[in-house]
Amino acid sequence: MKDYCTEHWQQLLDHNNLGSFDRLWKLEADWFEPPNERRGGWSGVSRCDLATPDGGTVGMFLKRQENHITRTPRHPFGMSTFVREMNNILLFKRSSVPALEPIYFAVRRIDGNLRAILCTEALDGYESLEALTTRWAHDGFPDRNTRKELMTAVAAVMRQMHQCRIQHNCFYPKHIFVRLAGDGIKVRIIDLEKAKVRIHKSFATFRDLYTLNRHSQSWSRSDRLRFFLIYLDLEHLTPEARKLWNKIARRTTAKGRV
Repeated sequence: MKDYCTEHWQQLLDHNNLGSFDRLWKLEADWFEPPNERRGGWSGVSRCDLATPDGGTVGMFLKRQENHITRTPRHPFGMSTFVREMNNILLFKRSSVPALEPIYFAVRRIDGNLRAILCTEALDGYESLEALTTRWAHDGFPDRNTRKELMTAVAAVMRQMHQCRIQHNCFYPKHIFVRLAGDGIKVRIIDLEKAKVRIHKSFATFRDLYTLNRHSQSWSRSDRLRFFLIYLDLEHLTPEARKLWNKIARRTTAKGRV
């Protein structure tokens, strides 16, 4: 896969003396979370702040990995897992599904080691749906209209993703980032490594709706059903919708959730 960096981001990286693979790789930065050591190598992420020419800053997540590979029929000897993630970031971008904003991507083989760098813009001002729900559970859930507005925003992004036959595969609340502001609710989707395009939209719909339902137990069953109806753009359950809802409920129960 070719290197990626738009002119805008290249200028900003150059402004911070980080305009090359070598400089990004050697940058001393604290780990945002402990590196993942598996797949025969390691992969870690750091949070950095880039200075802008006007005196401001832009948050950036710098992900680096070495010999952290996955094997596919097209790559039997392995490829960096960042390749698949970057491909999906660009897929979401082409499909107009709000997700991560890519800054820089490149892969190099150095001294026999496969190294990769993936930089994305930090979602400053956003918080995960999981964190938001936890806060609401502690401080008190807002009124029904506010909850409905949030559900409508998330459902719209989810619907756009599925219209493009994209299945996220890990559609957990912690991977749905939201920003509640005066100009409305904004949504971004993260953790795209396992996303894939399905032959039929219905496969993606069931998988992601089921996953979100199963991992949204802090929401009442009524709110989870309300989200389901908003996603389908329905006021009430139709026979077909009821069949799908019951299938999701049965799968959720079988996994030990209610």
